[in-house]
Amino acid sequence: MIVLGIETSCDDTGIAVVRDGHQILANLVSSQPEHARFGGVVPEIAARKHVEVLPAMLDSALDRAGVTLDDLDGVAVTRGPGLIGALLAGWCFGRGLAQACGLPYVGVHHLAAHVHGALMPALADGEPVRYPLTALVVSGGHTALYRVTAANTFVPLGQTRDDAAGEAFDKVAKLLELGYPGGPIIDRIAPQGDPFAWQLPRSDLGLDFTFSGLKAAVRRLAIEQKIEPGDATDPRILDIAASFQAAVIDMLAATTERALARFSSKGVVLCGGVAANRDLRTRFAALADRQGIPLFVSPPPLATDNGAMIAGAGHRRIAMGESDPLALAARATWPLGS
Repeated sequence: MIVLGIETSCDDTGIAVVRDGHQILANLVSSQPEHARFGGVVPEIAARKHVEVLPAMLDSALDRAGVTLDDLDGVAVTRGPGLIGALLAGWCFGRGLAQACGLPYVGVHHLAAHVHGALMPALADGEPVRYPLTALVVSGGHTALYRVTAANTFVPLGQTRDDAAGEAFDKVAKLLELGYPGGPIIDRIAPQGDPFAWQLPRSDLGLDFTFSGLKAAVRRLAIEQKIEPGDATDPRILDIAASFQAAVIDMLAATTERALARFSSKGVVLCGGVAANRDLRTRFAALADRQGIPLFVSPPPLATDNGAMIAGAGHRRIAMGESDPLALAARATWPLGS
């Protein structure tokens, strides 16, 4: 079964063609550098850019996959959560395409798709995925822990009480004038600094997260050190970046470890855009090894927003003969597990 996946929840346009929920035939992503000069995503620009690039990306994805519209068995589109204008761009495009081609059409939860994306390499290799799993979804817009009791069955365990981890990376990078998006930049320069140079705060809220105190501490430190922002060669900036990243990773790993201690698990999932961070991946590999359970971590192309995870997550419902009504609406807010 071949499913077309469309992802437009924020500022990345993703279209992919996936067979049987895990075999990726094509996975195209168009990013939007227009937002860099604003230091964050401008919703109106994001929505307009999705509308602009979707038709050509569809043709390219089909061509790369070596299929035609007639070969598709269904269309899966991100229904939410996300920026409503951006969501509607993909939602309306996918719904119209499905209607025109007479194909079933399903809306996919963005966070559930991230979890599925982390499982796709194992599924493609024929490796068993045993439940329950403990999943950390960590990205620019979301930081949350879930107990995954079965395929597409989620129980919320904890979430951020303020910023998402990826948003904290962006804001610290903006404070230090390092560029946007902040996560990849800090990941790149942090190894040049000392992660123990500054004792930045770590929160302990059980299974919840908070990053506001850490951000405030970085701001105070930059003021105290009279940092001149924008100089990525300044040893003090490198030390701050390394210390900040270490604090974020400590909190993410410690909170996930508390969840694993509280709830039995047969695997741990690390997914979302921040899952591309190299030190975070290393820490979670060590955590899973200590627990004696497998780690399912999104490979970098499936960590950031993409259409393959949407197609993969939507495959199961389409294979069961399900299709959403055309009147179904996109959702800017949509708690996973609700």
